[in-house]
Amino acid sequence: MIKVGIVGGTGYTGVELLRLLARHPEVELVAITSRSEAGLPVADLYPSLRGHVDLAFTVPDTDLLASCDVVFFATPHNVAMQTVPELLQRGTRIIDLSADFRIRDAELWSRWYGEPHACPDVLAQAVYGLPELNRERIRDAQLVACAGCYPTSVQLGFMPLVEAGLVDTQRLIASSASGVSGAGRQAKVDNLLTEAADSFKAYGVAGHRHLPEIEQGLGDMAGAPVQLTFTPHLVPMIRGIHSTLYAQLTQDVSLDALQRRFEERFADEPFVDVLPPGTHPQTRWVKGSNVCRLALHRPQGRDTVVVLAVIDNLVKGASGQAVQNMNIMFGLPETAGLDVIALLP
Repeated sequence: MIKVGIVGGTGYTGVELLRLLARHPEVELVAITSRSEAGLPVADLYPSLRGHVDLAFTVPDTDLLASCDVVFFATPHNVAMQTVPELLQRGTRIIDLSADFRIRDAELWSRWYGEPHACPDVLAQAVYGLPELNRERIRDAQLVACAGCYPTSVQLGFMPLVEAGLVDTQRLIASSASGVSGAGRQAKVDNLLTEAADSFKAYGVAGHRHLPEIEQGLGDMAGAPVQLTFTPHLVPMIRGIHSTLYAQLTQDVSLDALQRRFEERFADEPFVDVLPPGTHPQTRWVKGSNVCRLALHRPQGRDTVVVLAVIDNLVKGASGQAVQNMNIMFGLPETAGLDVIALLP
C-alpha cells in the first residue's frame, strides 16, 4: 500500500483528494494536516466522509510527512515551497496542487505572484503534471507540479493543433468560464451567493496568473514561444470549467481531418474524450469525474477552428489529476481510484 499524506486538507481540493483516495485500492491515508482544525476528526468537518476516513486533522509534522511514500500539497501558493525542499532531501515524493512549482522561470513566477520564490533551485527538478503531455517524465519524478484547472482545459484543447503545427501559435485565444469553487473555500465577498448568483462576469483580463503556465506548456508542445489571449469568467455554479478556444489554421484542413487528428492524439488517453464533431459539451457531462471532453467546430468552413473543452475544475482540474499523477509515479493502472462516472443531473 502507498502511504499518503495530505497537507492542507480543509479546502475543496483537499476534501476532493480525500474522497478519491479513500476508495483507492492501493492507498493508506496516514496524515491529513490543518493548523486551524488540528484535533478535529475529518468526518466532523466533512460528514460526507463518515465511514470512509477515520483520521483527525493534525498540525504539519515533517517527520510524519517524511515517513509517507507521497505527500500531496493542497495549499495556497507560497506554502509548499517552504516545506518541499526538506521532504525532497528525505526522499519523499511530492505532488503539489498549488502554483509553487509550475513555472520553471523563478523570475517570471515572482513577477506574477508578487514575491520572491523561496526555493528557485528546486524548480528545475519539478515535472509539470499534465499526464497527456509529460507522462514518461512524471513516471520517474520526485516532485510533480500538478497542472492548474484553467491550464488543463486550455492545453488539452489546443494540444493536437499545436503539436501538429496546424495553427498560428501567436494568435491563440481562450475564453474560459469557471464555477465558484475554483476560487477556493475561504470567505470572500465576491463569492457570496448574493454576489455571484444571476450574474456572469469576466476577470483578470489584463493578465491572469494561469497565463504564463499555459503559454509555457503550449510552448513546450510547439517547440517555440507562443502567445495566448486568455480571458477567464466566473459562472454562478459550483463546479466546472468550460473553455472556448480559437485558433487560426495555417493550412486548409477539413473538419473531418481535424477530427481524426484529435481522435488519434487522444486514442490511448483514459481521461480525454473526443466527442463527435459539432457537439456542444456541457460542464455537467464531466461533473465529479476526471474526464476532459472536447468537441471541434470550424464555423462556416473558414480558417478559424473552435475547440470546446469541459472539465470538473476540482477533479481533472486538480485532485483527480493529482491522483492520476500518483498512479503514474507508482506504476499503478492510471485509472485506479478514478473510474468515477460523471453525475447527471
